[in-house]
Amino acid sequence: MLGIYLNDHLAGSTGGLELARRTAGAHRGTEAGTTLTRLAKDIQEDRETLLEIMAALEVPVRQYKVASAWVTEKAGRLKLNGRLFDRSPLSSLVELETLRLGVEGKTCLWRTLLIVAKHEPRLDSSRLDMVLDRATSQLESLEAMRLEASAEVFTPA
Repeated sequence: MLGIYLNDHLAGSTGGLELARRTAGAHRGTEAGTTLTRLAKDIQEDRETLLEIMAALEVPVRQYKVASAWVTEKAGRLKLNGRLFDRSPLSSLVELETLRLGVEGKTCLWRTLLIVAKHEPRLDSSRLDMVLDRATSQLESLEAMRLEASAEVFTPA
């Protein structure tokens, strides 16, 4: 069951990383773009940490799940946003909310692995604490950006 759980989170991190990169690119040259670029780097590092944990626990990577998440993120780009040829402000809000949900899921993963680490010597609790702290910081950054995007979209000019 742990293998299924870890592979599901690996798939989620794959989609989340692609979304973070795309969102950072859409905001290139802005303060939000800088924050999102750092977030994408952090998500990539967290994904690598997850892969290292899976290797330590001898959990094989299920490539079909990873590929499915990658394709799903690409397909998500086709959603209607109220505009045909340019980016809608609503796109940023929805992307930030989706990223926030993904990071929330990642915090659940790290907390679950901290419980597993109590009886699994191959897991490093201090490293899990570190990535959990980073995820908490990511949530705070994303929430601040989400609130700002909400105000931009829904506050009358």
